[in-house]
Amino acid sequence: MKAVVQRRYGSAALGELPVPVPGRGEVLLEVRAAGVDMGTWHLLTGKPYLVRAVGFGLRAPKSPVLGRDVSGVVTETGPGVTEFEPGDEVFGTCGGAFAEYAVAPVAQLARKPAGLSFAQAAAVPISGGTALQGLRGVQAGQRVAVLGAGGGVGSYGVQIARALGAHVTGVCSTGKVDLVRSLGADEVVDYTVADFTGTYDLILDCGGNRRLSLLRKALTPRGTLVLVGAETGAPLTGGFERALHAAALNLFVSQKLLPLMSAERGDVFDELRVLIEAGAVTPAVEREFPLSEALDAVDHVHSRRSRGKVVVTI
Repeated sequence: MKAVVQRRYGSAALGELPVPVPGRGEVLLEVRAAGVDMGTWHLLTGKPYLVRAVGFGLRAPKSPVLGRDVSGVVTETGPGVTEFEPGDEVFGTCGGAFAEYAVAPVAQLARKPAGLSFAQAAAVPISGGTALQGLRGVQAGQRVAVLGAGGGVGSYGVQIARALGAHVTGVCSTGKVDLVRSLGADEVVDYTVADFTGTYDLILDCGGNRRLSLLRKALTPRGTLVLVGAETGAPLTGGFERALHAAALNLFVSQKLLPLMSAERGDVFDELRVLIEAGAVTPAVEREFPLSEALDAVDHVHSRRSRGKVVVTI
C-alpha cells in the first residue's frame, strides 16, 4: 500500500508498506480521508521536544506512518470485534492515517455521520472532540469566547457553544472573519484591529499565547478558562509552561483554569455524530490535498493560513 512513511523526525515521503493486520479489538480500514491539524506537524518534526517525551518516541517516531484523524470503510475485523463489520463506514482516530490502509482500535471509532463525505468526516474527530470536551458544562445563556475561532478546534468550538445555547464571541484574524461569522458566532472580533473585550463565563483558548492575567480579567469570578495547546515556538515545551502555570494557579483562585488533554474515544465521536446529523455542527473544510501532497497539507496548516480544516484524501 502507499503511505506517507516517516523513519525520523523532520522527514517523511510517500512510499510503500505492507498492508497492516488488525489485532484483538482492532479493525482494518480502507482509508478514504485523513484530517490534518497542528498535532500532525508536531509529530512530523518532533517539536517541541516534549512531544517525544510523552510517548511518541524519543529518538525516532514510534509510528512509521503520519496521520491520526481518519475516515474509511472497515475491510477486516480482528479477534473479539463485535461493534463493526466489513463494509461499515466509520470515522475516528488511529496511528498511520496517511495511508491507503490503517489499523484502528474500535474504542477510537464511531459510525460516520449520515450525509457527510469521507473528507468532511475525517475533519471531525480530534478538533471536534477537543472542542466538545473543552465546552463541557456550558449552559444556555452563558457567554463564551472562542480564541482562534477560525482554526480547526475553534471552528467547532463556535458551533458547539451555539448548539449549547451560549452567546458566542469568536476571535480570529482578518482573513477568517467571514468564516467565523458563517459558523454562527454572535460577535466576531478581528484581533489584528482590536482585541476582544467583555466578561465571559468560559473562554476556549485554542493554541494562543495571551498572558493568563489578561485572560482571567475577561472571566467572571467563577468563570472557566480552557487552554487548548500553545504555539509559542519554544523548542523544549512549545509554550506548555503556560498550561503548567495555569494548573498550579488553579489551586488558589475561584476561577477554573484548565489545560485540556482531550481523549480520543468513540463515545465522544458518537456525540459529535449526533450533533452533525441534527444540523448543529458542520465541518468547515477549507481544502483537500491528495495523498501525494500530504506534506504540503501539513505545511499549509502550520503556516496558519488555513481557514477551518484541511484534509488529505486517499
